[in-house]
Amino acid sequence: MEESWDFEFLSRMVDSLVSFLSEFVDDWLANDMRVAVFKILFTWLIISLVAIHFAWKVYGNTVNDMYYRQGTGGQNGGTPDTLPHLSGWESAAGDAMKTHRE
Repeated sequence: MEESWDFEFLSRMVDSLVSFLSEFVDDWLANDMRVAVFKILFTWLIISLVAIHFAWKVYGNTVNDMYYRQGTGGQNGGTPDTLPHLSGWESAAGDAMKTHRE
């Protein structure tokens, strides 16, 4: 019994999709002002996404390296070089008072 319900639901979804697509194609082929605006905005969106994609291909590693630097800790990220079994408080307790240097 549930198989017929699933088939009915699926056929309704396909019918509504075909109806929407045929109406969309009819509007697309019409020379209407709203269709022209939609075409312009859609083209702008596609060109922007392609430009972002190529910019990321070219500059992606540079941007990634700016935010995720490897090596010693500091102002711009990274992790300090401490012994793995000591916490930050324990390793700093044995050292003399450190001052901030720029």
